[in-house]
Amino acid sequence: MAQRLILVAALAAVPVLAAEPDWPQFRGPNRDGHSPDTGLLKEWPADGPPLAWKAEGVGIGYASVAVVGDKVLTTGDADDAGHVFAVSRADGKMVWKAKVGRAGEGGGYPGSRSTPTVDGDRVYALGPHGDLACLNLADGKERWKVNLVQDFDGVPGGWQYSESVLVDGNKVVCTPGGKVATVLALDKHTGKTVWKGVTPDGEEAGYSSIVVSTAGGIRQYVTLTSDAVVGFAADSGKLLWRFGNTGARFAGNTANIPTVVLTADPDRLFATAGYGRGGGLFRLVASAGGTIRPREEYWSGHLQNKLGGGVLVGDYLYGDEDASGRLWCAEAKTGKVQWTRKDDAEGAGSASLCYADGMLYVRFDNGYVSLVEATPKAYHRVGTFRTPNGRGQCWASPVVIGGRLYIREKDVIWCYDVKAR
Repeated sequence: MAQRLILVAALAAVPVLAAEPDWPQFRGPNRDGHSPDTGLLKEWPADGPPLAWKAEGVGIGYASVAVVGDKVLTTGDADDAGHVFAVSRADGKMVWKAKVGRAGEGGGYPGSRSTPTVDGDRVYALGPHGDLACLNLADGKERWKVNLVQDFDGVPGGWQYSESVLVDGNKVVCTPGGKVATVLALDKHTGKTVWKGVTPDGEEAGYSSIVVSTAGGIRQYVTLTSDAVVGFAADSGKLLWRFGNTGARFAGNTANIPTVVLTADPDRLFATAGYGRGGGLFRLVASAGGTIRPREEYWSGHLQNKLGGGVLVGDYLYGDEDASGRLWCAEAKTGKVQWTRKDDAEGAGSASLCYADGMLYVRFDNGYVSLVEATPKAYHRVGTFRTPNGRGQCWASPVVIGGRLYIREKDVIWCYDVKAR
């Protein structure tokens, strides 16, 4: 008995190591581009933070990464097919790969577009041609698969399906586009249809990813299609509202890509698009009978964004002006611009970004990655480096989680150590 008590006491004295935080989907745990990390570097060495590892052979593509448990996952095209790849979080070594469908080829941009979504022990991945697969996280074995075009008469844009699917409760939610299921909810366990939501125009899918909103006290799925920002009731798939379905806003645009930004006020949302359109804040007003009406509060041509999306930090929005590399900071409530980046030295073209520990991590089209203070006072860069194979179309969103910075470029994942020592 005495020996047993000693053993129990010894075990109790051993510190319990907390599991590393996860980044289970596109734009992070809450789809807002925010990392929970703290204690990160506030400046970088001249040649950038130290490289922890690199994973090669993850296929060609523009997808970002999901980081869950001991694995890092992405999608990519290899051997004339689209795959999901899982590599070790510790050293980048390949763990498994699984074929999910045909390789991407739309609009002259070969490669994958969509970031995998991890939920529990399963991975959900969407291929450019509409192949939506559910795989085992442990080994990549297929659980079920559907095709958004063949099974739901989906209509993708010219650059094919690019969204990263949402898992919410027992549902997988995505945007096939078209008149049969503009937005679709499937049972995450079986792939069976839960509901189909349709807009009046049955427009083609945009390239945006769905977010969950509780505007007007109603749980709903919000996304930017090829014509408008739309909201569908989470329980039934009923179309609740549309915003910006005019030629002066989102309708008829070349491409609507950025994810809608939720604000601290659940009834106010920010949406933006590039190709000369702009961005604005709108309020969803609940009326009698459970209807919701969107009301525009401001619109600014300066707040346009083509590819990288926007991030809200406190009271301020940060984004990139129409794939120019001219980052901007604007007050979310009014749209008033606080600053705009003027130069294009060491960082040009479309910029995607995420936020962690007071800083913005900015990924530029030409391969540069910058560390920028998240402040409305001025654009202040405190570090920059260039990924070794980054020379153009560097569009995958950066990820910061567990003290590591992940940069996907072509068929490589670069993992950098950004933890302060």
